[in-house]
Amino acid sequence: MTTTEQDAAGPLHYFVDEAGDPTLFNSKGRVIVGDQGCSRYFILGKLEIEDPAGLDAELRRLRAELLADPYFKGVPSMQPEQGKTALAFHAKDDVAEVRREVYRLLCSARLRFYAVVRDKLHLASYVQQQNAREPSYRYRQNEQYDLLVRELFGKLHHMADQVHICFARRGTKPRNDAFRRALEQAGEEFARGFGFQHPAEQEVISSTPQHCPGLQAVDYYLWALQRFYERREDRFLNLIWPQVGEIHDLDRLEQGRRGVFYTKQKPLNMAAFGEEEGPGV
Repeated sequence: MTTTEQDAAGPLHYFVDEAGDPTLFNSKGRVIVGDQGCSRYFILGKLEIEDPAGLDAELRRLRAELLADPYFKGVPSMQPEQGKTALAFHAKDDVAEVRREVYRLLCSARLRFYAVVRDKLHLASYVQQQNAREPSYRYRQNEQYDLLVRELFGKLHHMADQVHICFARRGTKPRNDAFRRALEQAGEEFARGFGFQHPAEQEVISSTPQHCPGLQAVDYYLWALQRFYERREDRFLNLIWPQVGEIHDLDRLEQGRRGVFYTKQKPLNMAAFGEEEGPGV
């Protein structure tokens, strides 16, 4: 069981997105995890924002200010026709100077970040073992998506009578429907585990970063976490760590047990990953 946060006084607002993807194999069945264009990790994160409207206004103000700055006049990603920073902040596309200003703003806001991490090399090994035991077994990406949603929302974090969830819209209706189904399953598992329903009311919508600045914010937190896992670069993770509620690494092996929770009491850093047992592969 994880740490329990103090109950929230008003509605909770969560913004949900992912980093990486659940792809393991190419069309010929070869493991491509970690190859060019295929991430080593699949991460799902949620950002709790106390005042979404206030953060929305601040992000819009900052973007307008940066777009009007002559310093960025010739930067390609700042041009409207590129469809990048001119429309919405996106950590991967934003230049370093823009990224620093966005982090400066976000780190001053009342936010709390949670994430679940899957090591795809460990997952690929598991799938191959399953195939050896049961040749008819087929890996389905949505199963992992469902699992991460359940892990992310099946825990006791903040409590509130109302929870509003906005998740990043993906390209297909089945993927969006999968999120809603997994969320329902997470609620059922929560009730079984804790003996009561949580929350009383839940509103779920999907949107895009351009129309929902909260999704721009969670993207920045996911990017910081992804940089740590994929590149072992910790300066961005260190920057956001005071606002991290919990990181659940599903495949990390520690003291013979798989699955590690990183919190303020047990921070995720290079020292933690320097331990002998390392990733679970």
